Amino acid sequence: MINRELQKRILSSIILIPISIFFIFQGSVFFAFFLSIFFLIVSYEWIKMNKNDILKIIGILFICFSFYLAYLLREKFSIGIFSLILIICIFTDLGGYIFGKIFKGPKLIKISPKKTYAGAIGGFILSLSAAIVYIKSSTIGTVTYLNLSIWISNNPLLDNIFYLFVLIISFISQCGDLIISYFKRLANIKDTGSLLPGHGGLLDRVDGIIFAIPVSYLLLIYLK
Repeated sequence: MINRELQKRILSSIILIPISIFFIFQGSVFFAFFLSIFFLIVSYEWIKMNKNDILKIIGILFICFSFYLAYLLREKFSIGIFSLILIICIFTDLGGYIFGKIFKGPKLIKISPKKTYAGAIGGFILSLSAAIVYIKSSTIGTVTYLNLSIWISNNPLLDNIFYLFVLIISFISQCGDLIISYFKRLANIKDTGSLLPGHGGLLDRVDGIIFAIPVSYLLLIYLK
């Protein structure tokens, strides 16, 4: 069962990731179009999941706000900064899945039975490791166009701020995952949709990201 689930996840990722990378690197109108499609799908899944009209409206407004800030992060800061946020969130989720499967252990919270303390710690470890590798690799060869100068420095204080930034975004991403899990539990459903085999709905994949984006934007505005 696990192998079959992993196969579905891998196949979905092979399709979704290259498409996402293409639109993110294109930027401008292409990226706005990409975000618009994502917004419509995620909003549909949110509306379908909730019965309360007020929650539907609040959710859609928040999703719209988050996607707008995602556009600003890509266009106002740099593709490198936006990619860094995605890497933190993706590897937080991946770390939670891998460490949770391997170490199992005590459950983290009742609203999401599959979440464990080991998974939460794994999310922090893997996201921080991936972020460090990403930053280090951005100084090699021609990858400097990613424009990560805000983090590239020999200043130990800036390094510590970077580590703290990654851990904060990883924490927010995990909280976002739990928040959507709470609403799924209220709706008595396992996934927000079935668009992505092995993953569920699109909202299942971006639940942590839509919460991490606004926090990232506010922190980066302050740091800049």
